[in-house]
Amino acid sequence: MPGFALEPDQREWCADLRTLAGERLRPLAEQGAPGRVNRPLVEALGAHGLLARLFDSGALDLCLMRESLAYACTEAETALALQGLGAHPVAAYGTPAQRERWLPEVTAGRAIAAFALSEPDAGSDAAALGLKAARDQGGWRLTGEKCWISNAPEADFYTVFARTTPDAGARGVTAFLVPADRPGLSGAALDLLSPHAIGSLDFDGVPVGADDVLGEPDRGFGVAMNTLNLFRPSVGAFAVGMAQAALDATLAHTATRTAFGGPLKDLQAVAHQVADMATRTEAARLLVYAAAAAHDRGDAGIARGSAMAKLFATETAQYVVDTAVQLHGARALQRGHLLEHLYRDVRAPRIYEGASEVQRTIIAKELYR
Repeated sequence: MPGFALEPDQREWCADLRTLAGERLRPLAEQGAPGRVNRPLVEALGAHGLLARLFDSGALDLCLMRESLAYACTEAETALALQGLGAHPVAAYGTPAQRERWLPEVTAGRAIAAFALSEPDAGSDAAALGLKAARDQGGWRLTGEKCWISNAPEADFYTVFARTTPDAGARGVTAFLVPADRPGLSGAALDLLSPHAIGSLDFDGVPVGADDVLGEPDRGFGVAMNTLNLFRPSVGAFAVGMAQAALDATLAHTATRTAFGGPLKDLQAVAHQVADMATRTEAARLLVYAAAAAHDRGDAGIARGSAMAKLFATETAQYVVDTAVQLHGARALQRGHLLEHLYRDVRAPRIYEGASEVQRTIIAKELYR
């Protein structure tokens, strides 16, 4: 991938987004209930035009939005990303009727979307899906369970991936648009390290028909992978935003905190750690931007670039936030501190949308292809 630099208008837009997130969105996020969908926050994202931009922009714009929002308000970033992840298959593969019904509601922030791929026994190995779609009177009945689904069980509709052909691996999966009010669909919230809206779904003979298919029957695995290839660089952008927030907090702290006769920044051990934090954050940012730009151009090797961007950026953010906590000391562990918040938020991106180990496998396969 070639190197990359933002244009002045893109940098200005990012600055505006950081201001919006800090001044307008973060107060709404702070009023939300932990572990619940924050509908006023989602509606605000819609009112400011950010949700609509999810579907008329490319991967780079998505990265710029996610990085900028994450810097000042991780809750706003996550709410934006989940609307995109859940509804992108509808925008890209839905019928005119599906798009007309749901996309205006999503972009206005009135309908909550969710991407239902993972299962208790099919997380990283997405082709091993066990949710059954059994033929029934011209349609299907969905039976089984989904787990670790963001926005579940509060979403208004789900992009659901189910097995329509047994023992066919990736070739036997179909994507369905399933409204939350379908009979037989229920769910429960899960309590994770970072209090995001996430839960499990239970499908007890949920009816779906041909009008609910996204794309083509038995071609749903491609719907899932193409969606993830688009969003993986932007997961890296989310991580970069958190890393930058941690780095800036550390610069301010080490410049003013005195110890051993002077500011912490004058201690070589501290200064070298901060230099490493900054270098890794900038390298991650450039890798993310380059991968997103390559996706938008339709270059070859998109899967490899997306995997590299997600892998390096999420691992970097973990390192930067952890180092920032160490340099701040015990104050960073206090509930409500920025770094305490980031420390809980930064762990999950190394797992979801393909764990770091999966990204390394993708990269290696692409290298040897």
